[in-house]
Formats: sequence, C-alpha cells, structure tokens
Amino acid sequence: VEQATMHPPLDRPHPDCQAQISDLHECHATTSKLKFWGCNRVKFLLDECLKAEKKRLLAEMNKDYEAKRAAEDDVFRKAMGKEMSFEEYLQQDKDYQAARKKSGER
Repeated sequence: VEQATMHPPLDRPHPDCQAQISDLHECHATTSKLKFWGCNRVKFLLDECLKAEKKRLLAEMNKDYEAKRAAEDDVFRKAMGKEMSFEEYLQQDKDYQAARKKSGER
C-alpha cells in the first residue's frame, strides 16, 4: 500500500496536469476546511497525473543514456591515456573475478 505524500510545488509548470491542478485549487477554494477529506479524490487524480508526467519526462531525458555513457567513457579513457575502461579492466582482472565469485558463493 502506497502512502500518500505531499505533491510537488504546483507553482512551476506541469503542462500535462494543468486541469487537475485547477480542479484542486477550485476544490480547496470551495470545500469547507472542516471537511478533512473533502479534496482527496481530486488530489489522488493529480498525484496520478504527476506520476505519469514524471515517468514521461524521465523516459525522455534518459532515451539515449547508453550512447551518452559510452561517449563519456571514451572521453575519460582518452583523457587518462588508457586503452580500456575500468569495467573492462575488472572483467579481465583474475583476482577481482575470483573474489567476486567467492563472495557470490556465501
């Protein structure tokens, strides 16, 4: 069961969720403060929209992550004057591989 959390600040643009934000502001303005759960359904819809927006933005930001990472590794290798990356070195290091295999057996 997910615990409800406070939504992020609504003063910055959320282009996917403007309708839900407007609905929440309207609910807060028209619902009695004594009615504790008065806007929960509206807030739930806003939370779902914000989650979907965040997922979309993260997918968009990370769409070419592997290519960026490979380019960064190439630049780092060239700057350090190395032929292989650290990960490649670890794959060839027999002591490291033996220690890793031993720790995996525990």
